[in-house]
Amino acid sequence: MIYYFSATGNCKYVAQTIASELGERAESILEASADIHLAKDEVFGLVTPTYFWELPTVVREFLEKVEIECTGDNYSFVIATFGTTPGCTGEDARRLLKAKGLLLDAAYSIRMPDNWTVWFDLSDPEKVAKQNQKADETLKKVLGKIRKKEQGNHQALRVPYLMRTFTDKAFSSARMTSNLYLEDSCIGCGLCAKNCPVAAIEMQDGKPVWVKEQCALCFGCLHHCPKFAIQYGNGATKKHGQYTHP
Repeated sequence: MIYYFSATGNCKYVAQTIASELGERAESILEASADIHLAKDEVFGLVTPTYFWELPTVVREFLEKVEIECTGDNYSFVIATFGTTPGCTGEDARRLLKAKGLLLDAAYSIRMPDNWTVWFDLSDPEKVAKQNQKADETLKKVLGKIRKKEQGNHQALRVPYLMRTFTDKAFSSARMTSNLYLEDSCIGCGLCAKNCPVAAIEMQDGKPVWVKEQCALCFGCLHHCPKFAIQYGNGATKKHGQYTHP
């Protein structure tokens, strides 16, 4: 089984591609059971984005609550998609899975268009298409390593786990929903509230309202909004465009 978390499609695409090639099934962790029973020789894969050089809170919470039963010879791996670095996601996942009795065999990474448009400019479709083309080339290489059941941390540009001491604080601050705001172009369609993975948005009087102090910071609301009415911070997101994997 290949599990994934995906707000704008990158990880869903990677997970479904890997699953199809391996004859496995891909499932969103938002819909997955908390009880996982791995059959003999069954693959366990996790595909996750990188947020602030670490695992998203949604992925971390899934790994903390899940119970995993192994029956032997289960090859396990994590793939992190990233914009600048996969950070410490491989080591992070290894520690969390070890606590559940599953030893992580390998960690991989794939650079893809990063939906954190506070920094990344995704307004040029041609540039984004080239990024995804390179990502497909890396994905093929990763798939080859998975087929061979290679061991070890193969993540490019990774950072030491100690970095979480610093990134956690920055991540927590960035996740404050007070950083997000609504423009007048909102039509009240409710897509943002419906698809928020942590139910941080509710519709009130026909408009979305952030009802939790913090969210997952997945930017799914911003990138899926049909009127691009949701923005973040100082407004850089407005000029950097919207993105969903094609």
